[in-house]
Amino acid sequence: MTSTQSDRSSDPVLAGQRVALVGKWASMSKRDAQRLVREHGGVVQERADSATTLVVAGERDASDPSSSSSDGIDPALRSRAAAGALELIGEAQLLQRLGLVDREQQVHRLYTPAMLAGLLDESVATVRRWQRRGWIVPSREVRRLAYFDFAEVATARRLKELVASGMSMAAIGRALAALARQLPEVKRPLAELSVVVEGRQLLVRKGDALSEPGGQLRFDFDASDDTAAAEPSEGESAPGVVAFDLGTLPPATPDEMVSAAGQLEEEGEVAAAAEMYRAAMAAGGPRAELCFALAELLYQMHDLPGARERYYMAIELDEDYVEARANLGCVLSELGEHDLAVSAFEGALAFHDDYPDVHYHLGHTLDALGRGDEAAAHWRAFLQLSPSSPWADEARQRLGQ
Repeated sequence: MTSTQSDRSSDPVLAGQRVALVGKWASMSKRDAQRLVREHGGVVQERADSATTLVVAGERDASDPSSSSSDGIDPALRSRAAAGALELIGEAQLLQRLGLVDREQQVHRLYTPAMLAGLLDESVATVRRWQRRGWIVPSREVRRLAYFDFAEVATARRLKELVASGMSMAAIGRALAALARQLPEVKRPLAELSVVVEGRQLLVRKGDALSEPGGQLRFDFDASDDTAAAEPSEGESAPGVVAFDLGTLPPATPDEMVSAAGQLEEEGEVAAAAEMYRAAMAAGGPRAELCFALAELLYQMHDLPGARERYYMAIELDEDYVEARANLGCVLSELGEHDLAVSAFEGALAFHDDYPDVHYHLGHTLDALGRGDEAAAHWRAFLQLSPSSPWADEARQRLGQ
């Protein structure tokens, strides 16, 4: 335990508070939030009652807990809060009070692409596609490794809802482009607006600036299907889509080939995308990020030896590529080459010791080798770095907590 953690434990911020957690949480599971409240001296209540002194609203579905349009908060609780009988705050405000959020930069718990994928029950490839299109933006990068903050978790959840509603990547791109035309002052609609998915429609709340009843602006994307009616007009390309027809005009430059590979991947043509990446490197020479992308596709195609070689090549081209080192370790472990996997993971930690995913996977691999004491050190490091990770419960079980 660090000195900062010890200071927090000895200074219970929530001492004497009876706390009820409502709504859906974005930064962690509600169970982890309850544990956090107890660690800081609060008493958790399953339901708010007359003894409740603090209500904390999760921010997965509500961007402003003080707003009457926020979900998950009983009107009676709002009335009591307005009368001063209890305090009503949001998830982010609670994390600020507990010292888990930088008040100036609003930096929340951070998630790697793999963690974010696990949190959403999505594939890592899908998360990378969203990042590539600029729909989610990492708050920082360490040696090519992206870290996404609290706000991007909520944005990613919106994207998942859109996909679950039946919208394709191309349709989502057109929907966001339409929002950008209607609301040019909003740079990132999914992050800045309160977006509700209803069937194949987006309902966008934007306060009093909107004219429709309830403060809602309705965008109907029923026509934004993958049909001829939804195709862009002549001379116009859909947002994020390569501006040439792969069937009639083959890509001519390495950059066009890379764009085409990304398009093919989004369309589910994984094998064709892999060949296009190969063609791009044959034409323009190998690059670490292209080797990594090809390795990811080969892994999806269950070609573990091929993925292993491409991860090795990415590292040879850029020894700082810590995510390639981590993924190489995972592939080696799946191939039963546990000792080599340990070396790959240790190599990643040598460049980025605070990489939580690597501590998690190294703990697994060391356990498989019967090196339990060494594994425990990495399980503890993982929990210290990412206590709200979707994998945190497993780490606690491994440590017998």
